[in-house]
Amino acid sequence: MGWADIPRTSYPKTAPPRDAGAEGATLGFRSMDVTVTGLRKRFGPTQALDDMTFTVRPGVVTGFVGPNGAGKSTTMRIVVGLDRPDEGSALVGGVAYTSMKRPLTHVGALLDASALQPSRTARNHLLWLAQSQGLGARRVDEVLGQVGLATAARRRAGGYSLGMRQRLGLAAALLGDPPVLLFDEPFNGLDPEGIAWIRGLLRSLAAGGRAVLVSSHLMSELQDVAGHLIVAGRGRVVADRAVDDLIAAASDGRVTLRTTAREEAMEALARAGATVTVTGGDAVTVAGLSGAETVAALTAAAVPFAEVSAHRATLEEAYMELTRESVEFR
Repeated sequence: MGWADIPRTSYPKTAPPRDAGAEGATLGFRSMDVTVTGLRKRFGPTQALDDMTFTVRPGVVTGFVGPNGAGKSTTMRIVVGLDRPDEGSALVGGVAYTSMKRPLTHVGALLDASALQPSRTARNHLLWLAQSQGLGARRVDEVLGQVGLATAARRRAGGYSLGMRQRLGLAAALLGDPPVLLFDEPFNGLDPEGIAWIRGLLRSLAAGGRAVLVSSHLMSELQDVAGHLIVAGRGRVVADRAVDDLIAAASDGRVTLRTTAREEAMEALARAGATVTVTGGDAVTVAGLSGAETVAALTAAAVPFAEVSAHRATLEEAYMELTRESVEFR
């Protein structure tokens, strides 16, 4: 299967989008989509957004990726009313963020971990937000415990490390128990334990019926957690597909070969019409031959090998292929 064989928009069969239902009702909220339609935004001579259009559905972690300057942060800022588009709309459950009463109970966002008053303690920072939304101190303590900051709650936020500020930003996003969550580079500054923790958090939020949009440059982290991917380039959507479909298309029938006689194997396979790419010390990727044809060519040339298997591309490989023409700086 190649890129042209995949529908422009597809969702993973193992985690289908969910409408408002039993899980959402149990958690006390109505599941909501985020619908971005025809967004255009110019900053001086720069066209930041050029007909950006996509939907984020509940029940799935949706990755939002693209090169620097692709328009990801601008899009997320428009969703929460921090920027205004020149054209188009960004609606949550069919409503503009700026029209919502108690918006933190509908949309939680972590867009900039440094956006806090450094002289306030973490707890006071969240109390200030909670009071603006009609929420009590009990909820503040709950989210501080949820993100692992209970013991540091009375320390001034200005003394926090980047990883701790990220956790505080996550606590603020979760404060109103919203059905929609937007996270911009949430893995930044976290240690390996913190990254493993946030992966589990994102999965559980989506499993509870929430719509979760995560912008990140760390493809390896998104591959482990995202079910759907929106790829942006030069202000518009390049791909809007299930992660499994993207990886299958990038794999494209290639074969992984492991051999201690790499040079001899590459020569034999090239003579058989294959294109061979070195991917490791004893590993190469073979395009143009099936697994059986690869084995036959190596056997005929008396080249030893340890493994011939179907190649499974990484999400990073799929991403690089899709954004090849959209990178502004090389």
